[in-house]
Amino acid sequence: MTKKMVVSGQTQAAHLVKGQQAEDFACDYLIAQGLSLITRNYRARCGEIDLIMLDDATLVFIEVRYRKNNRYGGASASVNYKKQQRIRNTAALYCQKQSCDYPSRFDVCAIHGNMQINWIKQAF
Repeated sequence: MTKKMVVSGQTQAAHLVKGQQAEDFACDYLIAQGLSLITRNYRARCGEIDLIMLDDATLVFIEVRYRKNNRYGGASASVNYKKQQRIRNTAALYCQKQSCDYPSRFDVCAIHGNMQINWIKQAF
């Protein structure tokens, strides 16, 4: 049975709440590292990008992954080739719609256990 939590009057599965907390943690961490937030949870028909930020003059597309433990490879290993392709396609669509003139890169924020973060720049 899946645990449920009530958030803003709506019931959410506990794993979704934990994922949102991890994303909030990653966003705050990256802002403290000097990045500027452009948008969160950008969705298109081909996929979703958790965070889109600016690092100086570089547009950064960030995938946030949380895993309670490293069983089955951990958070960073969960960003497989198929997921990378979805993120790339979504980023291309974002850039096309926004007429981006910035160079870009793809980062992963892998969060483990008790919110230990591993920021992987240019992950793919």
